[in-house]
Amino acid sequence: MGSGRWSTDVYDAAARLRGDASAFGYSDSGARTTHPGLDPRGVGVRESRDSAEHPRSLAVAVLFDVTGSMGTVPRALQAKLPQLLGLLLRKGYAAHPQIMFGAIGDATCDQAPLQVGQFESDNRMDGDLERILLEGGGGGQKTESYELAMYFMARHTATDCWEKRRKRGYLFIVGDEMPYAKVKPREVRNVIGDDLTEAVPLQAMAAELTRRWDTYYILPAGAAYAGDGEVLGFWRALLGQNVIELADLDAVCETIALTIGLGEDAIDLDAGLTDLADVGSTAGPEVGRALAVIGASRGQLVTVADPAALEAPGTADATARSGNDDLDLPGGNIRL
Repeated sequence: MGSGRWSTDVYDAAARLRGDASAFGYSDSGARTTHPGLDPRGVGVRESRDSAEHPRSLAVAVLFDVTGSMGTVPRALQAKLPQLLGLLLRKGYAAHPQIMFGAIGDATCDQAPLQVGQFESDNRMDGDLERILLEGGGGGQKTESYELAMYFMARHTATDCWEKRRKRGYLFIVGDEMPYAKVKPREVRNVIGDDLTEAVPLQAMAAELTRRWDTYYILPAGAAYAGDGEVLGFWRALLGQNVIELADLDAVCETIALTIGLGEDAIDLDAGLTDLADVGSTAGPEVGRALAVIGASRGQLVTVADPAALEAPGTADATARSGNDDLDLPGGNIRL
């Protein structure tokens, strides 16, 4: 996938044709299962490939939590899609981005715990957003199946930016909770279809993922656990400085665009904020605060070495958890 070019005119025309109808027609029509086009089960790989049209493709994946606490995120993202593509393309942050959208739920209880689109360069990426099921579920215990999404991204994607140029793609996880402590074989089998012989600890999964994906976690305002110290501490232990607190949900697209611009050495933070003003965005102050650490620190990803620091959330009482591998929750607490 990944052919064609993005057109804001096509996006605007589609919005006019919808009129008052929802941009998420599949979900809002009453659907209760994953759309076939976004179902990860049986998928070999989602591919981002070079072509004559896009000779140096850059893979970008945006996965967002669609459980009850995060239901407004995809709607805000869809509304701001032109700003994301406009900054990447018109401002020269990335000449040939290929963007995949997906959604994360909870494999312990949701009908659609993982949804993954295709890498696209044109308006078909908007179509993938339209097909996402906004299930609004979740387990209610401050954890969702982010680790299952990490597994898919690590083992079921193929990108020419990595395979040909040893350049990592960009992965943005937008959420407000924590992953489970390990990737569980039964969930992988049920959701993705792989026969995983044993559970994969979260830290090992993150190390495998970040080898090919420059991975960021964004915690936006308005989410149930916005500003939560336990959640932020957990992700910082896992991803180092690549954890972004965002004071304005409507600034998600601008934040993603400037993060890519910084990562591609296309801009520094001041230049990026100037670009936001040039395109009429008012998100500059929020984005500037959110990216101050990333803009100042361009070194390698720094993570904790001690796996014990990644045993949150939940209590340390092992008797409160089932011995069944597929029901086991992480125990212990993050120490900030």
